[in-house]
Amino acid sequence: MIAVAGGAGPCPPLTGERPVVPTTTAEIVDRLRTQLLEVREQAAEDRTVTLALRDAILPEPGGSIDLPHARVAVRYVPAEKAASLGGDWYEAAQLPDGRMLLAIGDVSGHGLPAIAQMAQLRHALVGLTMTGESPDRLLAWLNELVLSRLDETTATVIIGRFDPATRVFTWAQAGHLSPILVRDGVARQLQPPQGVVLGAAPGPRYNVAEIPLRPDDLLLMFTDGLVERRSRDIDEGLALTLGAAETITGHDDLDPGLDRLLDALGGPNPEDDTCLLAVGVLDDRR
Repeated sequence: MIAVAGGAGPCPPLTGERPVVPTTTAEIVDRLRTQLLEVREQAAEDRTVTLALRDAILPEPGGSIDLPHARVAVRYVPAEKAASLGGDWYEAAQLPDGRMLLAIGDVSGHGLPAIAQMAQLRHALVGLTMTGESPDRLLAWLNELVLSRLDETTATVIIGRFDPATRVFTWAQAGHLSPILVRDGVARQLQPPQGVVLGAAPGPRYNVAEIPLRPDDLLLMFTDGLVERRSRDIDEGLALTLGAAETITGHDDLDPGLDRLLDALGGPNPEDDTCLLAVGVLDDRR
């Protein structure tokens, strides 16, 4: 028999003292309170990182942008829940040929993966617009990108171009909610051209639609976080949006008008981001 030094008693733990296990109700409540605070602090830190990444990717999502032929106002309202922050994005810029690019979209999913995929999609669009191709062709290329590079991802998008020479807005959509046009104080949702969600199928057909815009027209593009909530259906949300859009009196009222619209819809959506892009057409002859 082999003798073991130190006696036959059990060996002490090698990893130090055992953790103290709470036994009383007060100790258990205190431990749970501490754990809850730690979870909240981690969630707040994750939200800060996520929002910082979005801010680094997207243009400034507030205030107005004065372009040669239009005034553009943007609002991005993050979801109240950190885990619900998603892939909403927009783009508004003058192109080298003098036309304006107006786009908005929403990548499926939430959190950092959705934001990373949103960045790839938006940056790809910005590069593809340099080809001068029409919005339907751009959507076809973006669909190929989603299918080949963004696994298990879908996205809704509107791509539009406004030609100041003719004041015609040409647009195509991939499963996205249609823009709202406000003219002479009356708001209506535009009839969408054919188009399916990006990533749903290879080789889908995308069509374009055209609408002449007039001075003082307002075009409102938005993501579904504006109108979809658990507490109401989408038709009710759209009706509220149309009513609130009619209170925006012109391009000089874009910033306060968008704030009033968000308030009328109930403020931040707890479950989803909200992105709005409003375009007020200027009269160049004034």
